[in-house]
Amino acid sequence: MMLSERMRAVAALVPQAECLADVGTDHAYLPISLVQQGRVRRAVAMDVNEGPLLRASAHIGEAGLGDRIGVRLSDGLTALKPGEADVVLIAGMGGPLTVRILKMGRGILENEDGADNCVKYLVLQPQSEIGDVRSYISGQGWKICREDMVLEDGKFYPMMEAERGQEDLTELQLAYGPRLLEEKDEVLYAFLRREEQTLLHVAEGLGKAETERQKARLLEVKTRLSLNGKAQQVFL
Repeated sequence: MMLSERMRAVAALVPQAECLADVGTDHAYLPISLVQQGRVRRAVAMDVNEGPLLRASAHIGEAGLGDRIGVRLSDGLTALKPGEADVVLIAGMGGPLTVRILKMGRGILENEDGADNCVKYLVLQPQSEIGDVRSYISGQGWKICREDMVLEDGKFYPMMEAERGQEDLTELQLAYGPRLLEEKDEVLYAFLRREEQTLLHVAEGLGKAETERQKARLLEVKTRLSLNGKAQQVFL
C-alpha cells in the first residue's frame, strides 16, 4: 500500500492497538496499511459519504481484509459502538470540524454506558486551526504525547498523538506544539521562518490601517509575530 509522506507520518503515530476507528477514511488506505503492518489487529473505516465508502470497500476487498476492516456510513463517531475502538484517527479535516467530531463523540470517547474500556488514544492531523484542536483536547483530559510535522508539496502538515492525561499548555505550546518545540523539530523551524515572512508581508500591507477592522487585523498579525519570535528563540 503506497502512502504519501503525510499519511506515512500519520500512520507512524498510531500506537499498537486492538481496534482503530478511522473517521473520514476516504480510500481506507490508512487502516489497510496499519492492519497489514500488524500495528492494529482490526479497524473500522467510517465516512459521512457513500462514495468514499464504496472506494474503501473495493480497496479493502482487494487487500483481502474484509474480515478485519469494517466499513460504516457515519457522521463522525456516531456509528462507532462504545468500547469498540481503542484508537480514533481523524486526519485531513479542518480544525473546527475535527473539534466538532470530538465534541459530538464524547459519549463514545468516554464510553458513558459504564463499561470499563474507552478510547485510549487520539491521532489527529487537522488541516487548519491546530492550536484550537490542541486547546480543546487539553481541556478534555488528553495529553499530547507525540507530534510530527511534514512538508509535502509545499504545504506544512502538523499532527499529534494524544493519550489520557493532563498537561497545561502555554500559548506558545498551543500555537506550535509542545513536543515539536521540545524536540526542536526542523520542519517546525522551517514553518516558523515561512510564517514570519508571510506575517511581515501582511503587516507591511496593513501599515496604514485606517478602518477598525484593519487595525484589529494588524494587531492580530503583530501578536502572532511576537509569538513566532518566541518560538524561534527555542531553536537558538
